[in-house]
Amino acid sequence: MESVIKTAFPFIVFSIAILLAFQGVLMIVAYTVLAERKVLGWIQGRIGPNRVGPWGVLQPFADLLKFIFKEDLVPDKSTKFVYFLAPIVALTCALLPIVVYPFGPVITTIDWSFLPYGLGDNIRQLPMTIAQIDVGVLFVLGITSVGVYGIALAGWSSNNKYSLMGGLRSSAQMISYELAMGASVIGVVMLAGTLDLNGIINAQINSPFKWFIIPQFIGFIVFLISAFAETNRVPFDLPEAETELVAGFHTEYSALKFALFFMAEYVNMFTVSVMVTVLFLGGWYVPGLGHLLEPGSVPYALVSHVAFIGKICAFLFLYIWIRGTLPRFRFDQLMNFGWKFLLPLALANVILTIIIVFFLNR
Repeated sequence: MESVIKTAFPFIVFSIAILLAFQGVLMIVAYTVLAERKVLGWIQGRIGPNRVGPWGVLQPFADLLKFIFKEDLVPDKSTKFVYFLAPIVALTCALLPIVVYPFGPVITTIDWSFLPYGLGDNIRQLPMTIAQIDVGVLFVLGITSVGVYGIALAGWSSNNKYSLMGGLRSSAQMISYELAMGASVIGVVMLAGTLDLNGIINAQINSPFKWFIIPQFIGFIVFLISAFAETNRVPFDLPEAETELVAGFHTEYSALKFALFFMAEYVNMFTVSVMVTVLFLGGWYVPGLGHLLEPGSVPYALVSHVAFIGKICAFLFLYIWIRGTLPRFRFDQLMNFGWKFLLPLALANVILTIIIVFFLNR
C-alpha cells in the first residue's frame, strides 16, 4: 500500500496543480468578459450588466447557462467533422501554454515532514509552475500559432463565404504579425541568455534595470501591437468584422461551439498578458519586496503572485480600453502596417540589441 501511494503521489500533486491553474485562468477569463462589458458601458455612458447577482457579478455564469441551453444549429452543407473539430482546436491551443507559466516564485520554507509514508522526505521546493521547460518561450509562441488553424478550419468548413473570408483574413494576419512578434522577443532572449520563462524572470531580477521594458522598450511596443493583431482584437479584428463579414469565421456557430471560440479569444488575451508581464515587466518579481519579506517564504510568494495577477489585469484592462476607443483598420492598412512598419522596426530593435550586447560583453 505504501509503495502504491508513493508511486501515485506525484501524479496526484500534478493533477491538482493542473486543476487549480486551469480553474484559476478560466475564472479570470469569465470575469474579464464581465469587466469588458462594464468598462465599455462606462466608456459609452451606460451601466453595463447589473441584474444577475449583486452588481452583476453572476453574469458570466448566466451567460454560460444561456450557451448550454441554446439550440445548436449545424449547416447542412458544412464539412461536419472539421466543423466540430475547429472550436476544440482553437480552445485547446489557447489553454495549453498555461502549463509553463511561472505564477510565482519557488517556496522553500515549508517543512513537508508532516506528510505520511515519508512522502515529504524528497520535497525541498514548491514551484508555482506546472512544468518548467528550457524552451518555454518557443513552446508558447508555437502553440498559440497553431491556434489559427482552428479559425481557418472553422471558416472553410462552414461553407459560408463570410466565414471563409474571415478564416483567410486570420491566416494572412497571423503570418504578417507573427514575424514581428517573434523578432520582438529576440532582444529579451539575448539579454536573458535563455528561452526559459523562469530564467527570463531571474535575469530581470539580476539586471540593473530590474524590468526589461526599459532596455527593450521598442521590443515591448512591437510585441504589444503584434499581440493585439494575433488575438484578433480591436483595432485588428478584421477576421470577425461585423460591418463587413457578419461575424467572420464563427458566423455559422452557435451554442457551446460558439462559446468555445469565445473562450479561446479571451484565454489568448490572458496568454498575451502573461507573456508581456514575464518578458518585459519581471513576471511575479516586485523590486524591493525581498527587503520586506523573506524570499522563498509563503508570504513572499503570495504577494508576488498577487503582483503577477495585478500586472496581467492591467494589460487586460488595456485590451478593453483600446476596444472602447479605437476604430478598426481597413485590411490593406493592417497588412501595410505589419510588413512596412512593424517588421522593420522589430528587426532594427534586434540589430540595436546585438550591438549593445556585443559591447557590454567585450
